[in-house]
Amino acid sequence: MIFVSILFFAFVSIYYNRFYLHMAQLVGYKPNEFLNWMNKYDKNNLRRNTILLFLLFICYLFPQRTGNIVLLTAWILISSINIYTHYKTRKKAKKPLKFTYRAIRLFTCALFVNFILAFLTYFVFKSFQAFLNGLILIQVFISYLMLLSLKLMLPIEKLIQQKFINEAREIIRRRKDLLVIGVTGSYGKTSTKYFIKTILSEKYNTIMTPESYNTPMGVTKVVREQLKNEHEIFVCEMGARYVGDIKELCEIVYPKIGVLTAVGLQHLETMGSKENIAKTKYELIESLPDDGIAFFNGDNDICFELSKKRNIETYVYGTSKKEGINIYATDIKNTKEGLKFTVCGNVDGRCVNFECKTKLLGRHNVNNILAGVAVALKLGLSEEEIKRGIEKIEPVPHRLQILDTNNGITVIDDAFNSNPEGASQALEALSEMEGGKKIIVTPGMIELGDAECEENKKFGKKIAEVCDYAILVGKRRSIPIIEGLKEENYKEDRIIVVNSLDEATKVLSKIVQFGDIVLFENDLPDNYNEN
Repeated sequence: MIFVSILFFAFVSIYYNRFYLHMAQLVGYKPNEFLNWMNKYDKNNLRRNTILLFLLFICYLFPQRTGNIVLLTAWILISSINIYTHYKTRKKAKKPLKFTYRAIRLFTCALFVNFILAFLTYFVFKSFQAFLNGLILIQVFISYLMLLSLKLMLPIEKLIQQKFINEAREIIRRRKDLLVIGVTGSYGKTSTKYFIKTILSEKYNTIMTPESYNTPMGVTKVVREQLKNEHEIFVCEMGARYVGDIKELCEIVYPKIGVLTAVGLQHLETMGSKENIAKTKYELIESLPDDGIAFFNGDNDICFELSKKRNIETYVYGTSKKEGINIYATDIKNTKEGLKFTVCGNVDGRCVNFECKTKLLGRHNVNNILAGVAVALKLGLSEEEIKRGIEKIEPVPHRLQILDTNNGITVIDDAFNSNPEGASQALEALSEMEGGKKIIVTPGMIELGDAECEENKKFGKKIAEVCDYAILVGKRRSIPIIEGLKEENYKEDRIIVVNSLDEATKVLSKIVQFGDIVLFENDLPDNYNEN
């Protein structure tokens, strides 16, 4: 029985630790954020496993040997059902677990903690019954043991990280000829980074941080492994969840140019206030040298005010002409083929007025492109080079991306972490497009702290103005959206609530017709669970 117990415990430990490793990776290996995730989304899994605790007491009603056999059998049976249910109900991960060196170290530590506790139980009590009880207790509280492993590994990881960060910092210091452009903001930074890189590549050998590599270790990895001597410009996305995060990144790559895309409610939960968010994003501008150059999004009120704060060379861009805006756009049109608009304004004494077209959708994408145009004009690109670069921009996956369906139905994929401003822009783009019915599929927005409920209610009101059908994912999450819809007297038979994206797709197939336009707005992250 000991051999069977150890073998099954190994299986259980590997399965659950692999799952919790993935969740730890998604929250950046931060113990506090992992604990917050556990408190919010892991209760159902913990509840299923705590059923095992009742077995410990029930089995004491039997003679010892019989009780052990009953306990072992019940443990294997119940745990197998729990694991099967957990596995089958988990959706396919948008960000799969990556077994990086850090992940392997944490996984090894977690398994080591599990087995050390198991064998300590056996050698201390020298009883199979106590050993079996210990194995079950470890399984019940295995998420807390992953939390313990995170804390145990933290000082080791900091030492390892600091070594790599110092190497990256030295690489940047040696590259006196390299121009580093930092891009940050509550939203729009990934798209803006990509647009700047694409436009500047018409003249310069440019590299950027890929995907959402916007943390100290992500940026460090790019500098150490991808930055080459032939690169002239490095466009670096800078993410932040806490005050001081941007400053830490600036102390690694030393940007000469800073682009601030927006200050909004994203990560309000971790930063505590809008003032802290603004302060954190502005750390990029504060870190620029005295001869640095700052670019601000004039469409965002807070950014516009921040543009007046520091006395360095500053340019402001926006989608409308007003005092203080250097580069702006006119004649903006959303079509099924993409955006068309005209760029106007003045940067560094250069007056411009030229028409552009792109495969992208959404006024906010015009805004993000204007950031690239402003930077490009300052760095000496011609109008033709800029227009050519804009035409080459491909939609960033899951950000207002028009999908080719070949069936007469237009699908807009805007599934990547929706925020109030982005969701509003997506609905605005949808409203301007000509076609049949307009249908939205969405679970609403998350990570907005205390403002989440109210923002989702506002989201519902905007949906009512634009969409013919609203397919909402998640019964509990949909409540504030439905409240907003009903306040606008939206027809109840046009509100469809489902439990999953798969179910939403099945419902959609029954109502969508040739010429219709479908907007997929936001998708929940892998570490979210409504239960």
